[in-house]
Amino acid sequence: MDTFKNLSVVLILAFIITACKNDAQPEVKTVDVEVAKKEVSETLDPNATYAKVEFGIDGMTCAMGCAKTIENKMAKMEGVKSAKVDFDKRLAMVEYDEAKVSPESLEETVTSVADIYKVKDMKKVDNFEGEKKASCKEDCDKACCANKTEAEKKACKEDCNKACCAKEKQGK
Repeated sequence: MDTFKNLSVVLILAFIITACKNDAQPEVKTVDVEVAKKEVSETLDPNATYAKVEFGIDGMTCAMGCAKTIENKMAKMEGVKSAKVDFDKRLAMVEYDEAKVSPESLEETVTSVADIYKVKDMKKVDNFEGEKKASCKEDCDKACCANKTEAEKKACKEDCNKACCAKEKQGK
């Protein structure tokens, strides 16, 4: 009989414990968050003088953690038009507004990400490594012929004073 009482008490306690268990599911709420994203076209000065630099970065050990972090940090700098870090080549390519950004500030930004990153061989370039060099005709089209009629574009190309255009004219 004692065992029957003990067994009954245990069963009742087990029932109470399981019956009182709170099975409420967590409430999931979706909240719309507006992300402030820097639109490059809105923040860049069309009258600014842009320069391109390439430089090596020592100390990177991975593409996602190192290279992307450095690339994002430079891209967020005011006055930077574009930033690309090629992990495989250990090369950074940055186009920036010379009035707002200097090569020294780019170097400071890279080294501020982590002390292990070192900038080497920084040089100004006309085109980034692997970037297709625009022909003089394309360059003239972009520089002086934008938003003009076909006749005005033709006249613009004829009046182009760039050295490569002068060579093309002499060859005709």
